[in-house]
Amino acid sequence: MGRFLVPVAVLLELVALCLASSWLSVLAGVLFLFCFLTSLGSLQVYSRYLLVVSVLVVGALSLAGEMNLDDMIRAASNAAFYAAFLGSLGMMQCLVRRLEVLRRIHDVLLGGHPVLLYPKYAVVSCGIASVLSFGVMNLLCGTLADTLRERGITGTSRLRWLRSVLISTLRGFALVPMVAPTSVAVAIITREVPSLSWSGLLPYGIGSALILLLVGWFLEHKRFRLVSAERQPLDQWPTGTARLALLVTIIFLGMALLVQLTGLRVSVAAMLTVPVVTFLYMLWNDRSLPAVAEEAVDNLLGMSNEMAIFAGSAALGVALVAVVPVDVLAGLASGQWGVFLLAAGGLLMMPMLSAIGIIPITVLSVQAGLMPQLVAEGVNPLPVAVALVIGFSLAMMLSPFGPAVTLLSRFGQVSRWVVAFSWNGLFVLLSIPLLLLMLWVLFGVVPATG
Repeated sequence: MGRFLVPVAVLLELVALCLASSWLSVLAGVLFLFCFLTSLGSLQVYSRYLLVVSVLVVGALSLAGEMNLDDMIRAASNAAFYAAFLGSLGMMQCLVRRLEVLRRIHDVLLGGHPVLLYPKYAVVSCGIASVLSFGVMNLLCGTLADTLRERGITGTSRLRWLRSVLISTLRGFALVPMVAPTSVAVAIITREVPSLSWSGLLPYGIGSALILLLVGWFLEHKRFRLVSAERQPLDQWPTGTARLALLVTIIFLGMALLVQLTGLRVSVAAMLTVPVVTFLYMLWNDRSLPAVAEEAVDNLLGMSNEMAIFAGSAALGVALVAVVPVDVLAGLASGQWGVFLLAAGGLLMMPMLSAIGIIPITVLSVQAGLMPQLVAEGVNPLPVAVALVIGFSLAMMLSPFGPAVTLLSRFGQVSRWVVAFSWNGLFVLLSIPLLLLMLWVLFGVVPATG
């Protein structure tokens, strides 16, 4: 019975979102907490310690009177939302074994002109991740490991494949917060500041994503030429290509309808649409409800580490915000330049803290929790929100303990420190000045000149 508690918690949170019930959401959060605490021994070290620290901090602050009942309700509700967000979107991973195009995706992507290979990989990775979430890492990294093993690619060639393909996958995945409505960063920020929306952040996200694509192309395009020469050419598109395109189209159309007809946020619409469409397709394909349900449960349990990290980070973020003085940001965002400096500080803080082991979701939880203070002071939250989304994307590539780098390290059998700093360090260092320049022009120079 215990293995079904996580799926029940996810379903409970989805129902809570549909009914706008805070108490159901709190119940889901408590259930998540119970599930993860009773299975601490099966969690990875980082997930385990983050969860324990979060519980201890929330408990200590509550006993000390630093957190009131509203704060505790918010901590449980946020924990449920973050964990269910990852769990519901991760359901798309169940499609991998049913569609050949996903299994042979590297031969598909490595075709065409060599100059376009890096942006192709990054954009496709971003597109898949906007639906699969962390499933894109399992998909592209897992299928690459199988491809290299089946074809006997070893030594220098294997390292070149890993460096090129895995790093472009990670960087494509890191573009999701900037452009996708299914991004957890967008979900967190718009949850804290309802006046902001994904569509309002999108133009700035696209500009930032283009900068990152250009920097990555400059660093990686020569290496991709050598990798492309070792691919296995395809005579035709693999089976399931049209079906995959149709499924993704149905998912986004379903999200759009939910947003228009119910007024739900895009992130919530994604949480409802993705698992429903995926489950119905699995049922249609397999014709066995018990087998499909069992696979769905196994898929959710397979993401327990990442869900525990998300839930623990959410609760810890609320706890830390609760002890921050309400006027801590007073006067810091005076005028356009003050807002720009605050935004730049938020952007830089994210990758810096991630580099020393504090994962991006934890930092963003605290930063986003402070944003209502800016709104209360009459400050336009858009520049800060854009900066936080950019910072979150950079931090995902530079966090040695983050879920994305951890997954890539495990599949590629490469040290997480090599992935975070050797493969991505120069990329992040080159990107930051360009992104800060973009923010300065958009939110400093342009408003100042009218």
